[in-house]
Amino acid sequence: MPYFDAASSVPLHPVARQALTAALDEGWADPSRLHREGRRARLLLDAARETAAEAVGCRPDELVFTPSGTAALHTGIAGVLAGRRRAGRGLAVSAVEHSAVLHAAAAHREGGGSVTEVPVDRTGRVSASAYEAALRDGAANGGTALACLQSANHETGTVQPVAEVAGVCAEAGVPLLVDAAQSLAWGRPEEGWSVLAGSAHKWGGPPGVGLLAVRKGVRFAAPPPSDERERGRSPGFENIPAAVAAAASLRAVRAEADAVAARLRPLIERVRAGVQRSVPDVEVVGDPVHRLPHVVTFSCLYVDGEALLHVLDRAGFSVSSGSSCTSSTLTPSHVLRAMGVLSEGNIRLSLPPAPGESVEADVERFLQVLPDAVREVREQVNAPGVTAERGTAGQDGRPREEGTEDRTARDGEQPAPVREESGRELTVNALGTLCPMPVIELARHLDDVPVGGVIVVLADDEAARVDIPAWCEMRGQEYLGVQGDRFRVRRLS
Repeated sequence: MPYFDAASSVPLHPVARQALTAALDEGWADPSRLHREGRRARLLLDAARETAAEAVGCRPDELVFTPSGTAALHTGIAGVLAGRRRAGRGLAVSAVEHSAVLHAAAAHREGGGSVTEVPVDRTGRVSASAYEAALRDGAANGGTALACLQSANHETGTVQPVAEVAGVCAEAGVPLLVDAAQSLAWGRPEEGWSVLAGSAHKWGGPPGVGLLAVRKGVRFAAPPPSDERERGRSPGFENIPAAVAAAASLRAVRAEADAVAARLRPLIERVRAGVQRSVPDVEVVGDPVHRLPHVVTFSCLYVDGEALLHVLDRAGFSVSSGSSCTSSTLTPSHVLRAMGVLSEGNIRLSLPPAPGESVEADVERFLQVLPDAVREVREQVNAPGVTAERGTAGQDGRPREEGTEDRTARDGEQPAPVREESGRELTVNALGTLCPMPVIELARHLDDVPVGGVIVVLADDEAARVDIPAWCEMRGQEYLGVQGDRFRVRRLS
Protein backbone atom coordinates (compact mmCIF):
# COMPACT_ATOMS: atom_id res chain seq x y z
CA MET A 1 0.00 0.00 0.00
CA PRO A 2 1.63 3.30 -1.07
CA TYR A 3 2.43 5.44 1.97
CA PHE A 4 2.15 9.10 0.98
CA ASP A 5 2.17 10.68 4.45
CA ALA A 6 5.90 11.11 5.02
CA ALA A 7 5.44 14.67 6.36
CA SER A 8 3.73 13.13 9.39
CA SER A 9 6.24 10.37 10.04
CA VAL A 10 8.50 8.05 8.09
CA PRO A 11 9.53 4.45 8.79
CA LEU A 12 12.67 3.78 10.76
CA HIS A 13 15.72 4.28 8.57
CA PRO A 14 17.89 1.13 8.21
CA VAL A 15 20.81 2.99 9.74
CA ALA A 16 18.64 3.99 12.69
CA ARG A 17 17.57 0.40 13.20
CA GLN A 18 21.18 -0.80 13.25
CA ALA A 19 22.30 1.97 15.58
CA LEU A 20 19.36 1.42 17.90
CA THR A 21 20.03 -2.31 18.18
CA ALA A 22 23.71 -1.77 18.90
CA ALA A 23 23.06 0.99 21.43
CA LEU A 24 20.53 -1.15 23.29
CA ASP A 25 23.38 -3.53 24.08
CA GLU A 26 26.04 -0.89 24.78
CA GLY A 27 24.20 2.19 26.03
CA TRP A 28 21.91 0.93 28.76
CA ALA A 29 23.90 2.22 31.74
CA ASP A 30 23.67 5.59 33.51
CA PRO A 31 25.97 7.99 31.62
CA SER A 32 26.49 10.08 34.75
CA ARG A 33 28.30 7.23 36.54
CA LEU A 34 32.07 6.79 36.49
CA HIS A 35 32.20 3.02 36.20
CA ARG A 36 33.05 1.29 32.95
CA GLU A 37 29.45 0.77 31.82
CA GLY A 38 28.59 4.39 32.61
CA ARG A 39 31.62 5.68 30.71
CA ARG A 40 30.67 3.57 27.70
CA ALA A 41 27.16 4.98 27.78
CA ARG A 42 28.55 8.52 28.08
CA LEU A 43 30.77 7.99 25.05
CA LEU A 44 27.78 6.89 22.99
CA LEU A 45 25.69 9.86 24.12
CA ASP A 46 28.49 12.35 23.47
CA ALA A 47 29.13 10.89 20.03
CA ALA A 48 25.43 11.14 19.18
CA ARG A 49 25.41 14.76 20.35
CA GLU A 50 28.40 15.64 18.20
CA THR A 51 26.84 13.98 15.16
CA ALA A 52 23.51 15.76 15.63
CA ALA A 53 25.20 19.10 16.30
CA GLU A 54 27.23 18.85 13.12
CA ALA A 55 24.05 18.17 11.12
CA VAL A 56 22.22 21.06 12.79
CA GLY A 57 25.13 23.49 12.57
CA CYS A 58 25.78 24.23 16.22
CA ARG A 59 28.25 23.35 18.99
CA PRO A 60 27.73 20.03 20.77
CA ASP A 61 27.34 21.78 24.13
CA GLU A 62 24.48 23.83 22.63
CA LEU A 63 22.35 20.77 21.83
CA VAL A 64 20.31 18.50 24.08
CA PHE A 65 18.06 15.53 23.38
CA THR A 66 14.41 15.76 24.46
CA PRO A 67 11.56 13.23 24.71
CA SER A 68 9.94 14.59 21.51
CA GLY A 69 9.94 17.44 19.04
CA THR A 70 6.94 18.92 20.85
CA ALA A 71 8.84 18.84 24.14
CA ALA A 72 11.76 20.59 22.43
CA LEU A 73 9.48 23.37 21.18
CA HIS A 74 7.70 23.81 24.50
CA THR A 75 10.97 23.86 26.45
CA GLY A 76 12.63 26.19 23.97
CA ILE A 77 9.79 28.71 24.03
CA ALA A 78 9.27 28.61 27.78
CA GLY A 79 13.00 28.76 28.47
CA VAL A 80 13.66 31.86 26.37
CA LEU A 81 10.52 33.64 27.60
CA ALA A 82 11.60 33.03 31.19
CA GLY A 83 15.22 33.91 30.57
CA ARG A 84 14.32 37.17 28.82
CA ARG A 85 11.38 38.24 30.97
CA ARG A 86 13.09 41.58 31.66
CA ALA A 87 13.15 42.28 27.92
CA GLY A 88 9.37 41.98 27.72
CA ARG A 89 6.52 39.50 27.72
CA GLY A 90 5.78 39.58 24.02
CA LEU A 91 5.91 36.54 21.73
CA ALA A 92 5.72 36.74 17.93
CA VAL A 93 4.73 33.65 15.94
CA SER A 94 3.68 33.12 12.36
CA ALA A 95 0.02 32.24 11.80
CA VAL A 96 1.00 28.89 10.24
CA GLU A 97 3.22 27.49 12.98
CA HIS A 98 2.81 23.91 14.13
CA SER A 99 0.12 23.45 16.77
CA ALA A 100 2.83 22.74 19.36
CA VAL A 101 4.05 26.33 18.99
CA LEU A 102 0.51 27.73 19.02
CA HIS A 103 -0.31 25.74 22.17
CA ALA A 104 2.77 27.18 23.87
CA ALA A 105 1.71 30.65 22.70
CA ALA A 106 -1.78 30.12 24.14
CA ALA A 107 -0.29 29.09 27.48
CA HIS A 108 1.89 32.21 27.45
CA ARG A 109 -1.14 34.39 26.76
CA GLU A 110 -3.11 32.73 29.56
CA GLY A 111 -0.20 33.46 31.88
CA GLY A 112 -0.45 37.18 31.18
CA GLY A 113 1.89 37.49 28.22
CA SER A 114 1.08 38.89 24.80
CA VAL A 115 1.17 37.04 21.49
CA THR A 116 1.38 38.58 18.02
CA GLU A 117 0.48 36.39 15.05
CA VAL A 118 2.41 37.33 11.92
CA PRO A 119 0.25 36.91 8.79
CA VAL A 120 1.23 34.97 5.68
CA ASP A 121 0.41 35.47 2.02
CA ARG A 122 -1.79 33.16 -0.03
CA THR A 123 1.14 30.77 -0.58
CA GLY A 124 1.65 30.44 3.17
CA ARG A 125 4.91 32.39 3.21
CA VAL A 126 5.77 35.15 5.67
CA SER A 127 7.74 38.28 4.90
CA ALA A 128 10.58 39.82 6.85
CA SER A 129 8.69 43.13 6.81
CA ALA A 130 5.72 41.51 8.56
CA TYR A 131 8.00 40.28 11.34
CA GLU A 132 9.61 43.71 11.50
CA ALA A 133 6.19 45.26 12.03
CA ALA A 134 5.31 42.68 14.70
CA LEU A 135 8.55 43.36 16.58
CA ARG A 136 8.02 47.10 16.28
CA ASP A 137 4.53 46.76 17.75
CA GLY A 138 5.93 44.54 20.48
CA ALA A 139 8.53 47.13 21.39
CA ALA A 140 5.79 49.72 21.71
CA ASN A 141 3.86 47.41 24.05
CA GLY A 142 6.51 46.43 26.56
CA GLY A 143 8.96 44.46 24.43
CA THR A 144 9.18 41.15 22.58
CA ALA A 145 11.13 38.36 24.26
CA LEU A 146 11.05 35.79 21.43
CA ALA A 147 10.03 35.28 17.81
CA CYS A 148 9.19 31.86 16.33
CA LEU A 149 9.24 30.71 12.71
CA GLN A 150 9.12 27.25 11.18
CA SER A 151 11.70 26.55 8.50
CA ALA A 152 9.09 24.75 6.34
CA ASN A 153 5.38 24.23 6.79
CA HIS A 154 4.12 20.81 7.79
CA GLU A 155 0.89 21.00 5.74
CA THR A 156 1.89 22.71 2.50
CA GLY A 157 5.67 22.28 2.32
CA THR A 158 6.20 26.04 1.94
CA VAL A 159 9.76 27.01 2.90
CA GLN A 160 10.07 30.17 4.96
CA PRO A 161 12.69 32.96 4.59
CA VAL A 162 14.48 32.13 7.83
CA ALA A 163 17.64 34.12 7.13
CA GLU A 164 15.69 37.28 6.24
CA VAL A 165 13.51 37.05 9.34
CA ALA A 166 16.57 36.25 11.48
CA GLY A 167 18.21 39.44 10.22
CA VAL A 168 15.20 41.50 11.23
CA CYS A 169 15.16 39.83 14.64
CA ALA A 170 18.88 40.43 15.14
CA GLU A 171 18.44 44.15 14.42
CA ALA A 172 15.67 44.27 17.03
CA GLY A 173 17.70 42.27 19.55
CA VAL A 174 15.12 39.47 19.64
CA PRO A 175 16.17 35.79 19.42
CA LEU A 176 14.53 33.65 16.76
CA LEU A 177 13.37 30.09 17.49
CA VAL A 178 13.16 27.92 14.38
CA ASP A 179 11.03 24.78 14.22
CA ALA A 180 13.09 22.74 11.78
CA ALA A 181 11.21 19.46 12.13
CA GLN A 182 10.19 19.31 8.46
CA SER A 183 13.43 20.53 6.94
CA LEU A 184 16.31 18.97 8.89
CA ALA A 185 16.30 15.89 6.66
CA TRP A 186 16.99 18.10 3.63
CA GLY A 187 19.74 20.34 4.99
CA ARG A 188 20.83 22.79 7.65
CA PRO A 189 18.47 25.66 8.35
CA GLU A 190 19.49 29.06 7.09
CA GLU A 191 21.81 31.00 9.36
CA GLY A 192 20.76 33.46 12.04
CA TRP A 193 18.60 31.36 14.34
CA SER A 194 19.06 31.45 18.10
CA VAL A 195 17.07 28.38 19.15
CA LEU A 196 16.20 25.33 17.05
CA ALA A 197 13.97 22.30 17.54
CA GLY A 198 13.62 19.06 15.59
CA SER A 199 11.85 15.71 15.79
CA ALA A 200 13.59 12.44 14.89
CA HIS A 201 10.58 10.52 13.57
CA LYS A 202 10.28 13.09 10.77
CA TRP A 203 13.59 11.97 9.23
CA GLY A 204 13.56 8.25 9.93
CA GLY A 205 14.79 8.25 13.51
CA PRO A 206 12.86 6.58 16.33
CA PRO A 207 9.75 8.27 17.74
CA GLY A 208 10.06 9.79 21.18
CA VAL A 209 13.25 11.78 20.67
CA GLY A 210 13.73 15.41 19.73
CA LEU A 211 16.52 17.96 19.45
CA LEU A 212 16.78 21.34 21.15
CA ALA A 213 19.69 23.64 20.32
CA VAL A 214 20.21 26.94 22.17
CA ARG A 215 23.01 29.21 20.96
CA LYS A 216 25.54 30.47 23.44
CA GLY A 217 24.61 33.94 24.63
CA VAL A 218 20.85 33.40 24.49
CA ARG A 219 19.37 34.00 27.93
CA PHE A 220 17.58 30.78 28.83
CA ALA A 221 15.91 29.54 32.01
CA ALA A 222 14.63 26.00 31.69
CA PRO A 223 11.11 25.58 33.09
CA PRO A 224 11.08 23.83 36.46
CA PRO A 225 11.42 21.24 37.75
CA SER A 226 14.79 20.50 36.23
CA ASP A 227 17.69 18.25 37.12
CA GLU A 228 21.35 17.88 36.27
CA ARG A 229 20.83 15.94 33.04
CA GLU A 230 21.03 17.45 29.54
CA ARG A 231 22.22 20.78 30.95
CA GLY A 232 19.04 21.00 33.00
CA ARG A 233 16.95 21.44 29.85
CA SER A 234 15.50 17.95 29.51
CA PRO A 235 15.05 16.22 32.86
CA GLY A 236 15.04 12.49 33.30
CA PHE A 237 17.20 9.53 32.34
CA GLU A 238 18.56 9.93 28.84
CA ASN A 239 17.23 7.55 26.19
CA ILE A 240 20.68 6.83 24.83
CA PRO A 241 19.71 4.19 22.23
CA ALA A 242 17.07 6.53 20.76
CA ALA A 243 19.49 9.47 20.73
CA VAL A 244 22.16 7.39 18.99
CA ALA A 245 19.66 6.16 16.40
CA ALA A 246 18.30 9.69 15.84
CA ALA A 247 21.75 11.14 15.24
CA ALA A 248 22.88 8.26 13.01
CA SER A 249 19.77 8.44 10.85
CA LEU A 250 19.99 12.23 10.55
CA ARG A 251 23.54 11.94 9.25
CA ALA A 252 22.46 9.17 6.86
CA VAL A 253 19.46 10.99 5.38
CA ARG A 254 21.46 14.19 5.05
CA ALA A 255 24.04 12.33 2.97
CA GLU A 256 21.22 11.07 0.72
CA ALA A 257 19.24 14.32 0.63
CA ASP A 258 20.37 15.75 -2.71
CA ALA A 259 19.81 12.49 -4.58
CA VAL A 260 16.42 11.92 -2.92
CA ALA A 261 15.30 15.47 -3.69
CA ALA A 262 16.33 15.06 -7.34
CA ARG A 263 14.25 11.90 -7.52
CA LEU A 264 11.12 13.17 -5.73
CA ARG A 265 10.83 16.73 -7.01
CA PRO A 266 9.87 15.70 -10.59
CA LEU A 267 7.23 13.33 -9.19
CA ILE A 268 5.71 16.14 -7.14
CA GLU A 269 5.75 18.39 -10.20
CA ARG A 270 3.90 15.64 -12.05
CA VAL A 271 1.26 15.52 -9.31
CA ARG A 272 0.87 19.32 -9.24
CA ALA A 273 0.31 19.44 -12.97
CA GLY A 274 -1.72 16.24 -13.18
CA VAL A 275 -4.18 17.19 -10.45
CA GLN A 276 -4.95 20.53 -12.03
CA ARG A 277 -5.33 18.93 -15.45
CA SER A 278 -7.56 15.99 -14.50
CA VAL A 279 -9.69 17.24 -11.59
CA PRO A 280 -12.13 20.12 -12.15
CA ASP A 281 -12.38 22.83 -9.48
CA VAL A 282 -9.16 22.06 -7.64
CA GLU A 283 -6.72 24.46 -5.99
CA VAL A 284 -3.08 23.47 -5.48
CA VAL A 285 -1.93 25.36 -2.40
CA GLY A 286 1.47 26.37 -1.07
CA ASP A 287 4.38 28.22 -2.61
CA PRO A 288 5.11 26.85 -6.12
CA VAL A 289 8.83 27.67 -5.84
CA HIS A 290 9.88 27.88 -2.19
CA ARG A 291 8.81 24.44 -1.02
CA LEU A 292 10.06 21.07 0.15
CA PRO A 293 10.79 18.58 -2.64
CA HIS A 294 8.42 15.85 -1.47
CA VAL A 295 5.17 17.62 -0.52
CA VAL A 296 2.15 18.75 -2.53
CA THR A 297 -1.20 19.88 -1.12
CA PHE A 298 -4.43 20.55 -2.99
CA SER A 299 -8.07 21.20 -2.16
CA CYS A 300 -11.08 19.98 -4.14
CA LEU A 301 -14.19 22.12 -4.29
CA TYR A 302 -17.51 20.55 -3.18
CA VAL A 303 -15.77 17.59 -1.53
CA ASP A 304 -16.15 16.07 1.92
CA GLY A 305 -12.54 15.59 2.97
CA GLU A 306 -13.17 12.62 5.24
CA ALA A 307 -15.10 10.81 2.52
CA LEU A 308 -12.29 11.45 0.04
CA LEU A 309 -9.71 10.06 2.46
CA HIS A 310 -11.80 6.90 2.85
CA VAL A 311 -12.13 6.44 -0.91
CA LEU A 312 -8.39 6.90 -1.41
CA ASP A 313 -7.66 4.55 1.47
CA ARG A 314 -9.85 1.88 -0.13
CA ALA A 315 -7.86 2.42 -3.32
CA GLY A 316 -4.69 1.71 -1.36
CA PHE A 317 -3.27 5.20 -0.73
CA SER A 318 -2.31 6.60 2.67
CA VAL A 319 -2.59 10.39 2.55
CA SER A 320 -3.54 13.13 5.02
CA SER A 321 -5.89 16.10 5.05
CA GLY A 322 -6.39 19.52 6.61
CA SER A 323 -10.13 19.60 5.93
CA SER A 324 -12.39 20.36 8.87
CA CYS A 325 -14.58 17.36 8.07
CA THR A 326 -11.64 15.03 8.73
CA SER A 327 -10.94 16.37 12.22
CA SER A 328 -12.61 15.76 15.56
CA THR A 329 -12.90 19.52 16.15
CA LEU A 330 -14.75 20.16 12.87
CA THR A 331 -12.63 23.28 12.39
CA PRO A 332 -10.53 23.87 9.28
CA SER A 333 -6.76 23.74 9.40
CA HIS A 334 -5.37 26.92 10.94
CA VAL A 335 -2.71 26.85 8.20
CA LEU A 336 -5.24 26.88 5.34
CA ARG A 337 -7.35 29.45 7.18
CA ALA A 338 -4.36 31.78 7.59
CA MET A 339 -3.55 31.40 3.89
CA GLY A 340 -7.13 32.16 2.85
CA VAL A 341 -7.31 29.13 0.57
CA LEU A 342 -9.93 26.45 0.12
CA SER A 343 -9.96 23.91 2.96
CA GLU A 344 -12.67 21.48 1.87
CA GLY A 345 -11.54 18.32 0.12
CA ASN A 346 -7.96 19.01 1.17
CA ILE A 347 -5.32 16.35 0.50
CA ARG A 348 -1.64 16.43 1.41
CA LEU A 349 0.57 13.99 -0.45
CA SER A 350 4.12 13.64 0.90
CA LEU A 351 6.37 11.06 -0.68
CA PRO A 352 8.65 8.89 1.47
CA PRO A 353 12.40 9.44 1.03
CA ALA A 354 13.28 5.73 0.97
CA PRO A 355 14.05 4.54 -2.56
CA GLY A 356 11.58 2.19 -4.18
CA GLU A 357 11.07 1.07 -7.73
CA SER A 358 7.31 1.35 -7.35
CA VAL A 359 7.12 5.00 -6.24
CA GLU A 360 6.88 6.37 -9.77
CA ALA A 361 4.26 3.76 -10.70
CA ASP A 362 2.37 4.50 -7.47
CA VAL A 363 2.27 8.20 -8.29
CA GLU A 364 0.94 7.45 -11.76
CA ARG A 365 -1.75 5.19 -10.33
CA PHE A 366 -2.69 7.88 -7.81
CA LEU A 367 -3.23 10.36 -10.65
CA GLN A 368 -5.41 7.80 -12.41
CA VAL A 369 -7.47 7.01 -9.31
CA LEU A 370 -7.93 10.57 -8.02
CA PRO A 371 -10.42 11.95 -10.62
CA ASP A 372 -12.88 9.10 -10.10
CA ALA A 373 -12.41 9.30 -6.32
CA VAL A 374 -13.25 13.01 -6.31
CA ARG A 375 -16.19 12.46 -8.64
CA GLU A 376 -17.54 9.70 -6.39
CA VAL A 377 -17.43 11.93 -3.33
CA ARG A 378 -19.02 14.83 -5.18
CA GLU A 379 -21.84 12.57 -6.27
CA GLN A 380 -22.47 11.68 -2.64
CA VAL A 381 -23.30 15.33 -1.88
CA ASN A 382 -24.93 16.04 -5.25
CA ALA A 383 -22.34 18.69 -5.98
CA PRO A 384 -22.91 21.28 -8.71
CA GLY A 385 -21.74 20.16 -12.13
CA VAL A 386 -20.74 16.66 -11.07
CA THR A 387 -23.02 14.95 -13.57
CA ALA A 388 -21.78 17.26 -16.29
CA GLU A 389 -18.29 15.88 -15.58
CA ARG A 390 -19.58 12.41 -16.32
CA GLY A 391 -21.67 13.58 -19.27
CA THR A 392 -24.70 11.70 -17.91
CA ALA A 393 -28.35 12.61 -18.16
CA GLY A 394 -30.43 14.30 -15.48
CA GLN A 395 -33.11 12.63 -13.41
CA ASP A 396 -35.69 13.50 -16.03
CA GLY A 397 -33.69 11.48 -18.58
CA ARG A 398 -32.79 14.51 -20.70
CA PRO A 399 -29.15 15.35 -21.45
CA ARG A 400 -27.65 18.01 -19.22
CA GLU A 401 -26.32 21.29 -20.41
CA GLU A 402 -22.77 22.22 -19.46
CA GLY A 403 -22.58 23.57 -15.89
CA THR A 404 -26.05 22.52 -14.77
CA GLU A 405 -26.72 20.15 -11.91
CA ASP A 406 -29.45 18.10 -10.35
CA ARG A 407 -30.75 19.99 -7.32
CA THR A 408 -32.55 17.05 -5.81
CA ALA A 409 -30.90 16.48 -2.41
CA ARG A 410 -29.10 13.23 -1.77
CA ASP A 411 -30.53 10.45 0.36
CA GLY A 412 -34.00 11.96 0.30
CA GLU A 413 -32.94 15.14 2.09
CA GLN A 414 -34.65 18.37 1.18
CA PRO A 415 -32.53 21.13 -0.33
CA ALA A 416 -31.84 24.13 1.88
CA PRO A 417 -34.82 26.53 1.93
CA VAL A 418 -34.42 29.70 -0.08
CA ARG A 419 -36.15 33.02 0.60
CA GLU A 420 -36.10 35.79 -1.97
CA GLU A 421 -35.82 39.17 -0.24
CA SER A 422 -35.83 41.35 -3.31
CA GLY A 423 -35.12 41.15 -7.00
CA ARG A 424 -31.41 41.57 -6.36
CA GLU A 425 -30.88 39.70 -3.09
CA LEU A 426 -31.46 36.09 -2.15
CA THR A 427 -31.01 34.31 1.18
CA VAL A 428 -29.93 30.66 1.28
CA ASN A 429 -30.34 28.81 4.55
CA ALA A 430 -27.46 26.37 5.14
CA LEU A 431 -27.60 26.50 8.94
CA GLY A 432 -26.86 23.18 10.58
CA THR A 433 -24.99 21.81 7.56
CA LEU A 434 -21.29 21.01 7.51
CA CYS A 435 -18.48 21.33 5.00
CA PRO A 436 -18.89 21.32 2.02
CA MET A 437 -22.68 21.92 2.01
CA PRO A 438 -22.73 25.73 2.62
CA VAL A 439 -20.52 26.28 -0.43
CA ILE A 440 -22.56 23.82 -2.47
CA GLU A 441 -25.76 25.71 -1.65
CA LEU A 442 -24.09 28.99 -2.58
CA ALA A 443 -23.03 27.57 -5.94
CA ARG A 444 -26.44 26.03 -6.61
CA HIS A 445 -28.29 29.30 -6.18
CA LEU A 446 -25.85 31.86 -7.57
CA ASP A 447 -27.67 31.92 -10.90
CA ASP A 448 -30.91 32.78 -9.07
CA VAL A 449 -29.72 36.36 -8.59
CA PRO A 450 -28.87 38.72 -11.46
CA VAL A 451 -25.35 39.95 -12.12
CA GLY A 452 -24.72 42.61 -9.51
CA GLY A 453 -27.16 40.98 -7.12
CA VAL A 454 -26.28 39.64 -3.68
CA ILE A 455 -26.70 36.15 -2.29
CA VAL A 456 -26.71 35.76 1.49
CA VAL A 457 -25.70 32.36 2.85
CA LEU A 458 -26.75 31.52 6.40
CA ALA A 459 -24.12 29.11 7.75
CA ASP A 460 -22.84 28.22 11.20
CA ASP A 461 -20.10 25.79 10.16
CA GLU A 462 -16.67 27.18 11.05
CA ALA A 463 -15.27 26.00 7.73
CA ALA A 464 -17.59 28.37 5.89
CA ARG A 465 -15.46 31.29 7.09
CA VAL A 466 -12.61 29.84 5.07
CA ASP A 467 -14.34 28.19 2.15
CA ILE A 468 -16.90 30.81 1.11
CA PRO A 469 -14.25 33.53 0.60
CA ALA A 470 -12.01 30.94 -1.11
CA TRP A 471 -14.88 29.93 -3.42
CA CYS A 472 -15.37 33.58 -4.38
CA GLU A 473 -11.66 33.87 -5.18
CA MET A 474 -11.80 30.75 -7.36
CA ARG A 475 -15.04 31.74 -9.08
CA GLY A 476 -14.33 35.45 -9.61
CA GLN A 477 -17.22 36.60 -7.41
CA GLU A 478 -17.07 39.37 -4.79
CA TYR A 479 -17.00 38.37 -1.14
CA LEU A 480 -18.66 41.15 0.86
CA GLY A 481 -17.90 39.78 4.31
CA VAL A 482 -19.71 38.07 7.16
CA GLN A 483 -21.75 39.29 10.09
CA GLY A 484 -22.51 36.56 12.57
CA ASP A 485 -23.74 33.67 10.44
CA ARG A 486 -24.64 35.79 7.38
CA PHE A 487 -22.16 35.53 4.51
CA ARG A 488 -22.72 38.02 1.70
CA VAL A 489 -21.54 37.44 -1.88
CA ARG A 490 -22.09 39.69 -4.89
CA ARG A 491 -22.45 38.00 -8.24
CA LEU A 492 -20.05 39.52 -10.78
CA SER A 493 -20.54 37.12 -13.67
